[in-house]
Amino acid sequence: MPIEQEARKFRCPWCLGFEDYVKYHDEEWGVPVFDDQKQFEFLVLESAQAGLSWSTILKKREGYRKAFAEFDYKIVADLPDGYVQELLLDTGIIRNEMKIRAAINNARRFMEIQASHGSFRNYIWDFVNGKPVQNQLKSLSQVPATTVVSDKLSKDMKSKGFKFLGSTTLYAHMQATGLVNDHLIDCFRYEEVKALGK
Repeated sequence: MPIEQEARKFRCPWCLGFEDYVKYHDEEWGVPVFDDQKQFEFLVLESAQAGLSWSTILKKREGYRKAFAEFDYKIVADLPDGYVQELLLDTGIIRNEMKIRAAINNARRFMEIQASHGSFRNYIWDFVNGKPVQNQLKSLSQVPATTVVSDKLSKDMKSKGFKFLGSTTLYAHMQATGLVNDHLIDCFRYEEVKALGK
């Protein structure tokens, strides 16, 4: 597609900061995720994002990939305490001890859900009855920070021992992994993502 035509595409305004942000919006955000390891990746990244901008986390995504064994939750669940101290010196990630320990804790809780539900996918998609919620938003001001569903999911995950995953963080997770389609209706990705959920 010619560059001029590509530039004329309307995108959700939040992604127009830098090239990787646009690429993330165009290729990943809102695409339904049914792979457990990918779900875990976004849980790690979203929990790290708490209090920060998503663009900050996106810039450190490769650092997280290296630090957390390509987001292999089985490896992350067994990371020793000494490794936490190493990660506190790693400039490739957010050096917050509570968030690092939360990622390790959450890997263990993640595997417990797999054991009880067959997969994490089965568990989380059940909150939207197995099908993406198709919102029809016209502006960023209409995008919710939380919903009844994210409140319910957060409460349930907290009861299961997950850390750093409040309702706002989990709604962002739902948006990222396609449990909800929150592309603005004028965004070129809205209909494309909607079609993936059918």
